[in-house]
Amino acid sequence: MAWLEVLGWVGSAILVWSLLQTRILRLRLLNLVGSVILIAYNGILGVWPMVGLNVTLAVINVVHLRRLLAGRHDEGTYTVLEVSPRDEYLRHFLRIHEGDIRHFNPDMVYDPDVPGRAAFLVLRGDETVGVVLVRDAGAGTAQVDLDYVTPRFRDFAPGEFVYRRSGLFRDHGFRRVLTPPGMVEPYFESIGFRREGEVYALDL
Repeated sequence: MAWLEVLGWVGSAILVWSLLQTRILRLRLLNLVGSVILIAYNGILGVWPMVGLNVTLAVINVVHLRRLLAGRHDEGTYTVLEVSPRDEYLRHFLRIHEGDIRHFNPDMVYDPDVPGRAAFLVLRGDETVGVVLVRDAGAGTAQVDLDYVTPRFRDFAPGEFVYRRSGLFRDHGFRRVLTPPGMVEPYFESIGFRREGEVYALDL
């Protein structure tokens, strides 16, 4: 049956495609979809070892997805660590991800000597998932010069924690946050910012 062969190829293609994803949530979701399709395909053909393999993969993906989604909005998932703007690990992180940073922040120029500069690493356990560079723009306003999250964690809303839950900006005396202009694919409206011309603003 031609449709059955197409079903098998589609399931296999989705399974392979899932392994090419850099975002862990997308990887797990696509892998689950591919596994379910291949369960149906191999079940119709009666290839039970492959059914068993894909059932196992599906269960593993469901377990991991539950864990990932359960911690998505958990305040204990992330930690914000303030570091010196000249911190060597910070500079290393920025160098390693320079290409990706430039893609989303083409106008960003990093100058650690800018007056009022502060730098923060966003951690999940012992893994650095992002960096936020801000400067004091006066009148209680924090100007964000860089808000960057690694591809692996872009589906897990670390920005929600940084801006709305961590108390990071209020602890530094800020009452308002402005995002960098010209950022590609900004996500700020989804976590409560409002658009003001070319930037987004959040009142704390």
